[in-house]
Amino acid sequence: MPRVDLNCDLGEGAGHDAELMPLITSASIACGAHAGNEATMRATVALAQKHGVALGAHPGFVDRANFGRVERPVSPGEVHGLVQAQVRQLQLIARGAGARLVHVKLHGALYNMAARDPALARAVVDAVYEVDPRLILFGLAGSQLIAVAEACGLPVASEVFADRTYQADGALTPRSQPHALITEENTAVAQVLRMVREGKVRATDGTDVGIRADTVCLHGDGAHPVEFARRLRQELTAAGIELKAFAA
Repeated sequence: MPRVDLNCDLGEGAGHDAELMPLITSASIACGAHAGNEATMRATVALAQKHGVALGAHPGFVDRANFGRVERPVSPGEVHGLVQAQVRQLQLIARGAGARLVHVKLHGALYNMAARDPALARAVVDAVYEVDPRLILFGLAGSQLIAVAEACGLPVASEVFADRTYQADGALTPRSQPHALITEENTAVAQVLRMVREGKVRATDGTDVGIRADTVCLHGDGAHPVEFARRLRQELTAAGIELKAFAA
C-alpha cells in the first residue's frame, strides 16, 4: 500500500492547531523566530502528544514582521547558528515533556534559499546533524537541501505542497508571482493525489515534472485549513493511500 505523511506548520498563531492536529501525522512547530514562543512551543508539543503526532522543529529567520517569508543576505555560519539554536530549544522542550523530536523543516524564505544554495544547505545539514543525526530533514523534493543531506548521511523526507504551483525545474513558484498559490480545493487535491500515486506534477508551463512525495505540507495559515485537511485525508484514504508519519 502506498503511504504518505501529512505535515502541518503549527504553533504560528493561526488559531487552528487544536482542530488540525487530529488530521495530520507530523507537526512542524514554530521555534520562536518567525512566530511562536516558549509557551506556544510547550502547548503545541502537548497537543501533538495527545493525538500521537510526530514532532518536528520549524526554524526560520528572526523576522516576525514579515513572517519569515522575506529573503535576506545571510552567511552559512549565520544559518548554522540560527537553525541549531531553534532546533535545540524545541528539542529541550520535547524532552522535558517526555517526547522525542523526529524531524526538522525550515520555514519560508530560509526553506527556499537552502533549497537552491548548496552552501546554505550544507550549513543546515551540519546544524541538524550536530543536534541529532537521527533527525529527519524535510526539504523540497529534488532540491539542493535534499541532495546535500543525502550525501552527508542525514535522513531526509522529500516534501511536496498541496497549495503551491511548481516551475518546470521543480521549484515552487515564488509567492511574489501570479498563480503561486492554488486556491481551488479540487485542483489542490488532484495535484496531491497525482504526486503521491504517479510521482508527477504539472508545472505552470504545462510540462510534467517528476517528483518524490514522502510528506505533504498543509499550511495552517491557509484560507480554510481544517476543511481542506479533512478533505485531503478523505481523498487519500479513498485512493488506498496510508497516512503515516515518515520514518527514516
